[in-house]
Amino acid sequence: MILDDAIRLTEILLSVALIQQSLEHLFGLPDERPHYALRLILAVLLIAGVQPAWICAALFVNALFILRRFQGPYNGGSDLLSLLLITALCAVHLMPTARWQEYVFGYLALQVIFSYFKSGWSKVVQADWRSGRALRDVFLFSVYPASAATRGWTGWPRLLCAMSWAVILLELLFPLALISQPALVAALAAMLVFHLANFVLFGFNRFVWVWIAAYPSLIWLQARLEPFWQG
Repeated sequence: MILDDAIRLTEILLSVALIQQSLEHLFGLPDERPHYALRLILAVLLIAGVQPAWICAALFVNALFILRRFQGPYNGGSDLLSLLLITALCAVHLMPTARWQEYVFGYLALQVIFSYFKSGWSKVVQADWRSGRALRDVFLFSVYPASAATRGWTGWPRLLCAMSWAVILLELLFPLALISQPALVAALAAMLVFHLANFVLFGFNRFVWVWIAAYPSLIWLQARLEPFWQG
């Protein structure tokens, strides 16, 4: 995947994620609606490819106003990644040469890789995650809309332990996916299943599209680095 195609695909996928976020807020509190109505319009224009440099700049300013409204990224990781993607795209369009665009887009990809690894590291150093107890507590005591059937898994400690380690290893080993294209495809498919599972089990709908929007940068970076691995 060439750089221009990866940037354009990122713009389209990010726009889908931003449209989803905006629709959730259009019927929210009155002081939220103008920010997200504007975000919705800008996202549609970005999908259409209308002046992407200016639209990304406008989305960046819009994101700052939303941060001020909520006193930070109130929705956690998905909002942080949305801001990272918006900032990176805005910076890409400001870069004077293709080489500097590569540096910015590569930085975006490395941040995504590090976020997965950091998440896995924060789990593996905790005994409750290594034993599966943390996952049991999530199912048993969380306010997320876990189904009654899912809560029944708390009676299967070995299953929860296996699930915990599957998530931990997937996140910790994710950086190795850059070694080859098949490895990256497999890793991205596994992470997509992971995000879809979080949506089904807990209702984390925002994570699915915003993380998919980050995947073109990973595909591009792997292709860019592959000659180094082979040489």
